[in-house]
Amino acid sequence: MARYEMSDGMIVDTNNASARWKEAADFDGRNHISRATCSQWDHETLYRSRRGRYYIEHSSQWEGSVPNAEWVSNEEATRWLLKMGHDLPEDLKEMADRLLD
Repeated sequence: MARYEMSDGMIVDTNNASARWKEAADFDGRNHISRATCSQWDHETLYRSRRGRYYIEHSSQWEGSVPNAEWVSNEEATRWLLKMGHDLPEDLKEMADRLLD
């Protein structure tokens, strides 16, 4: 797991996250392609911090790439979880009502 300094100066440690969701991948006949990034090489994981804020960790298998993390809104976290096919945590279920048609 990793620690990241966020844009607002906060430090997050993925070991301390209260929840974690991995990206979904679809097999295209040759490779598993991330639903989040549409790439076989670039990946995302969504976390909920101990304080209830959501952030996405971006990682890659490309040589020389550096993983990073960014805060996302509750709406962005809800969209990400729905796209990946995950069940929504309680704090985001109300958001889904506004996003689903």
